[in-house]
Amino acid sequence: MTGTRLDRWHGAYSRRASGMTASQIRALFAVASRPEVVSLAGGMPTLDALPLPEVAEIVRRCAADSAAEALQYGSGQGDILAREQIVDVMTTVGVTCDPDDVVVTTGSQHALDLLVRVLVDPGDVVLVETPSYVGALGVLRSYEADVRHVPVDAEGVDPVALEAVVVGERAAGRRVKALYVVPHHQNPGGTTTSARRRAALVEVCRRLEVLVVEDDPYALLGFDHDPLPAMHSLDPDGVVYLGSFSKTFAPGLRVGWAVAPPALRSKLVLAAEAAVLCPSSFSQRVVATYLATSDWRAHVKVLRSVYRERRDALVGALEQHLPDAVLTRPDGGFFTWVAMPDDLDTTAMLPRAVAARVAYVPGTAFHADGGGGAHMRLSFCFPPPERIAEGVRRLAGVVAGERELRRTFRGTGPVPVAVPTGDVDRPATDTA
Repeated sequence: MTGTRLDRWHGAYSRRASGMTASQIRALFAVASRPEVVSLAGGMPTLDALPLPEVAEIVRRCAADSAAEALQYGSGQGDILAREQIVDVMTTVGVTCDPDDVVVTTGSQHALDLLVRVLVDPGDVVLVETPSYVGALGVLRSYEADVRHVPVDAEGVDPVALEAVVVGERAAGRRVKALYVVPHHQNPGGTTTSARRRAALVEVCRRLEVLVVEDDPYALLGFDHDPLPAMHSLDPDGVVYLGSFSKTFAPGLRVGWAVAPPALRSKLVLAAEAAVLCPSSFSQRVVATYLATSDWRAHVKVLRSVYRERRDALVGALEQHLPDAVLTRPDGGFFTWVAMPDDLDTTAMLPRAVAARVAYVPGTAFHADGGGGAHMRLSFCFPPPERIAEGVRRLAGVVAGERELRRTFRGTGPVPVAVPTGDVDRPATDTA
């Protein structure tokens, strides 16, 4: 390195890049990736239930029988075979469309990035749930959107509060571009937007000309019921629907999609071509072949059973070991949202939790306004039930120790934090 500057190109960064910051807890998650740590943090789906021999055979067939197409460049909009299968999958949530309406992306996170890129100018207002998906907040922050949280209750976003926020922002001279929601088994809250609330939100957004971005990766993973009709089915021209195979098949293939009105869809394709030329032809061919030749609906039923058992393990352990915590009991998906007793600071507590070999995501990660300090997101998708129970037992011990520290240091200054040591250069666990 020449000179004393740590970053030679510091002055060359764009304003947008200068606003990108690493998570303060990333190093802690690197430590948490060790096998002795029970991670209740990441949103990694279990692959134990996946028919791996069948998938391996599909991969072999795609490489052997379709190599000329699967290993070549493809369309920026996505392979037609994949789009046809995606249309079939979406019938489960009441979305009726043509394959030409679908844009295949490198996961739904890519779809969201493209959408924000073509819609949002710096300073534009985008409305999100309280709390909201950390990945969406990162995308919005990277494009310099002005994020505003909207109140949520057990049925989803409050439509009266939504209208008030839109009217207030516009009265202050700001442009409100979109409402971003995760309607099924929300990440991180675990709640599902009710059918009547979906209709009310669509009506408000149609009347106020606010685009709805419906991110729906957990739709098929309801434990006790089939998915509700998508908001897109209520207003196809006013709702962009985002989907993904990362939760129901294999996240490593990175196949997602967007369904958008024609003009907006064309912009998404142009943005996708500018960014990646085209999504992976091979990944699309594997997914399309799997959907066309396998009983994927039966596999989804297996996943629902697996995650239901793990949800029950997490909720039961929390009720046993942390009975004064307030939590959601999700009816699907991967996550529960926990309000800690005594308003404990979950960010300050995290280093002690990792030292006790259990990890979670502090609630502040899911708020653009600094809120959520006394909350945490716990994931039940990856560890088996017995590990979940052990993780909660360890977490309860950390909470008890935190309360004792509070009593000991009350009025004498900040509580000391013991940061665990370890190989912090290892990749962080998934917090999607």
